[in-house]
Amino acid sequence: MDMIKLAEEIIAGRRIDRSDDTSVFLTADSETLFRGADMIRAALRGERVDLCSIINGRSGKCPENCKFCAQSAHNCTGIDEYPFLDEESIIKECRHNAEKGVHRFSIVTAGRTLSPSDFEKAVSAYSRMHREVDIELCGSHGLLTDEQFRRLREAGVRRYHCNIETSRRNFPNICTTHTFDDKTACIKRAQNAGLEVCSGGIIGMGETWEDRIDMALTLSELGVCSVPINALMPIKGTPLEGLPRLTEEDILRTVAIFRYIVPEAGIRLAAGRDLMSDCGRKSFRSGADATITGDMLTTSGNDINADTAMLTDMGFDISRR
Repeated sequence: MDMIKLAEEIIAGRRIDRSDDTSVFLTADSETLFRGADMIRAALRGERVDLCSIINGRSGKCPENCKFCAQSAHNCTGIDEYPFLDEESIIKECRHNAEKGVHRFSIVTAGRTLSPSDFEKAVSAYSRMHREVDIELCGSHGLLTDEQFRRLREAGVRRYHCNIETSRRNFPNICTTHTFDDKTACIKRAQNAGLEVCSGGIIGMGETWEDRIDMALTLSELGVCSVPINALMPIKGTPLEGLPRLTEEDILRTVAIFRYIVPEAGIRLAAGRDLMSDCGRKSFRSGADATITGDMLTTSGNDINADTAMLTDMGFDISRR
């Protein structure tokens, strides 16, 4: 199939679904595939790149057994463990990111969900950030209830993050303490509460290319607005520590495929950017139009100043609106 023609059809309104022969994405010439993905990005998303930052609001002792995760109590990784951060530390980091020009800020917490007391701390922090800081707010706190999602929205949160991690088929190979259906049900509860949803996953966990395509199709069907793509950075002490790191070509092809399948969503670079040259510069011409950034992060590969300089040099709009 002519990937440029397919890109033009997607720009005109065609959408890829499970009835399509998606094997074409695996055999297409890479440079043509990337060029078509960039065409879709430019036409449907424009020249704006969305920057988000996170703060690890509670670390370690997570009861879930996700094989990739440093924070799981099932894995021995030696990470720092601490309870829910004090509100002033969260507000300070949020304000720092806003002053640096970041568009959105999220508290992320380890664990299946939040205890009642920690949930109240989160709501209090979000309420203050909403009042005091000019930045969009996101949250990532596991499998919350309808009522909790409603309260987050009232506190000023506009987007909720809940990765599906991988395909339905592959999910039990990655986690058994909760299910793929638990994830999709959580996404739907957040959407029903009026929240946008950011959901993606991790590549390089032993999945097939078909699993990656299936994950993209699921995210399209769920109607998420932002899709973070993480490249596994194998962590010592986790069951996946011995897996090989992905090549830049594999990451770029994945980004491009997701742009074809989820054309109107933000395709957000997350962990593993430093597996690519120039911190993923080429990926922004292969379908990506968003990234996690931040001066406190170690997995994105770039701090805020470096990201803003690179994206501005490439001609993208990163202004605060």
